[in-house]
Amino acid sequence: MNFKLYGITAAMMFAFAGAAQAQSTTPSTPRADPTDRGAPRGAATDRKLKNADEERIEAGYKADKAKCDTMKGNAKEVCEKEAKGKEKVAKAELDARANPSERNLRKVEEAKAEAKYAVAKERCDDLKGKEQSACEKEAKADHERAKATMAKGTASTGASR
Repeated sequence: MNFKLYGITAAMMFAFAGAAQAQSTTPSTPRADPTDRGAPRGAATDRKLKNADEERIEAGYKADKAKCDTMKGNAKEVCEKEAKGKEKVAKAELDARANPSERNLRKVEEAKAEAKYAVAKERCDDLKGKEQSACEKEAKADHERAKATMAKGTASTGASR
């Protein structure tokens, strides 16, 4: 039990340390670099910030997954699906922030729909018989509606391929 608690604590410390480092490494005013020969300013800083954000997402996922270790049965599986979905959505949002395009925004919406569907399907496993079948059909219908809404949004913006 203490080992799990230490692991969770360490993961949280790394998450906060990464965020604190990301905040402290960006200078408040740009400095003139005499060795700068026309390189785009901030490219290295942007990469460092993105890496720090990726590490924060990974640490968050590990912490969320560690919370699931105390659970048993299907509740644990639902918790793990939620953690994985949250991680995928966060990574998609990070990519969309770094490179805002229709494609990346669509990927965020797809990640959200997939995560919601995976969790809903897993929750249906708690049910039996007709209730489980109805639950799975409802989850599938919700997922199809979300995909149709995304397709409609893509078609209306003219970004179809």
